[in-house]
Amino acid sequence: MPEQEYNTLSGKIINAAIDVHKELGPGLLESVYEYCLVEEFKRRNLKCETQVRLPIIYKGEKLEKEFIIDILVESMIIIELKSVEILLPVHEVQLVTYLKLANKKLGLLINFNVPVLHEGIRRRINGTL
Repeated sequence: MPEQEYNTLSGKIINAAIDVHKELGPGLLESVYEYCLVEEFKRRNLKCETQVRLPIIYKGEKLEKEFIIDILVESMIIIELKSVEILLPVHEVQLVTYLKLANKKLGLLINFNVPVLHEGIRRRINGTL
């Protein structure tokens, strides 16, 4: 997949998130933002899956425990949503782990609990685009 496709799609995702943030503002539950963001994606004809199960493989064996990806857009970009006072390094590590385990190239960590949404967005790449 060309880098430009990832950049175009991530731009659409960020624009949708900005619209949700403008409409709702900060301070709500993560689940509310997720629901509204998915609705915004539908309005923009972006295909997405929510609460995507990601199995844990340990020493070659699939365990009964699994990770849950908040949103997967167009089967390409993982979105990890937060509504926290401060994004911590562990939040970014979580996204990178999901990217590696799901074998995806690009992820966005979006924290809606900020005055201006651009301050709450982190983009992470697994390898190169």
